[in-house]
Amino acid sequence: MNLNHSSSNQGRVALITGANIGIGRFTALRLAQAGFTVFLAGRSAQRTQAVIDEIHATTKSSNKAFFLPLQLDDLNSVRECVALFLARQLPLHLLVNNAGLAGDKGQTRQGFEMAFGVNHLGHFLLTHLLLDTLKASAPAKVVTVASRAHLMAYQGLDWPALQQPTRSLTGTREYGVSKLANILFSAHLAKVLEGSGVSTYSLHPGVVDTEVWREVPRFVRPLLRLRGLLTPEEGAQTSLYCALQAPAIESGLYYDKCRVKTPSRIAQDAQLAEQLWHQSLQWVKAQS
Repeated sequence: MNLNHSSSNQGRVALITGANIGIGRFTALRLAQAGFTVFLAGRSAQRTQAVIDEIHATTKSSNKAFFLPLQLDDLNSVRECVALFLARQLPLHLLVNNAGLAGDKGQTRQGFEMAFGVNHLGHFLLTHLLLDTLKASAPAKVVTVASRAHLMAYQGLDWPALQQPTRSLTGTREYGVSKLANILFSAHLAKVLEGSGVSTYSLHPGVVDTEVWREVPRFVRPLLRLRGLLTPEEGAQTSLYCALQAPAIESGLYYDKCRVKTPSRIAQDAQLAEQLWHQSLQWVKAQS
């Protein structure tokens, strides 16, 4: 994929969650090198500074990357992050919902199952609050990092369980549910944004060796490595393809290895996607 610096991206702005490590770090770095000004949204300014320094060094610019505080397990933090971005009165041409966790058990600040709350609901609210800015900046894109792990959620969504603590020992079942939610969300978002000039994509990055697995029990990790873990650089390729090259006519589709791929049957359920959209909207509004 040709990611050389492009004058066509000058003045374009991207916001990326979880950009201090792994896939997000490499995505932010390559987008900045392609000409974007990038906002790195995450928990730690200190950990993100190394990436900002790297971006400034490689782009030979001190005005290409900025930190935004964001804790996706707290909807109030999501609102504060958006307020800080909007206060800059900038356009937004690309939102990359990249951050994620697996195996971290419990509930979010507002009482949602941890993986669902972070991987889906926090990003749902972030996207929802930025929609007007994205539409005003069109053409624009929303890229959501999902996973092949959505195949584990073949029974769909257990609505009561989404507001209860993580039940499974490893948290991988709940992770699969959250990734199913990512795909359903992206597909319905494409319908909501039809005709707006904003396109959306979800994707499987591959099974990547990143800190997303840090909370998975140690006895499970060797099994992950047997599947052939990709490097973060390899794992970022489909995110970058969707961000920079995927055509608008494929809005709402799911990608794997930089190509459109058909997700599971349940992930193609338009009625379930609409139900998730309206339920998520109700949940975030109830917490406002």
